Amino acid sequence: MPTLAILDISTGYRILGVLHVLAAIVAFGPLFIYPSLQRAGASATLAALHIRIVLPALALAGVLGMGLVGLSDSAIEMSDTWIVLSLLGWVILVVVSWFLIRPALVDSGETARRRMAAGIGVTHLVMVVVLFLMVFKPGAA
Repeated sequence: MPTLAILDISTGYRILGVLHVLAAIVAFGPLFIYPSLQRAGASATLAALHIRIVLPALALAGVLGMGLVGLSDSAIEMSDTWIVLSLLGWVILVVVSWFLIRPALVDSGETARRRMAAGIGVTHLVMVVVLFLMVFKPGAA
């Protein structure tokens, strides 16, 4: 049977890849509506969403990404530039999400709104950089 795949990739790798992408969608999708929901007065709901769903999904996306590297062929190693930079980006995302966005969700003051806007802006920027690294794999063997 002909296949459109360029590489022969195992089913386990594909499943892990789908779960990695889904975890990333769950981790980053809600951030686009946080400012609107905070202005609408849903701070308590946002805080619960962030703690119970967004942060665990962000952690899971990183773990699954490392699992994908572990299941990859020998051409991909943890020391590859794109993987090291992606892991660094993931750590930055977790730190910004925990220390900047999470505390700002329960406060409705102007300082909290600015902090949340800065955290979401940094998150979106780092997300684009990490996505670029995963697609183009600079420094890959």
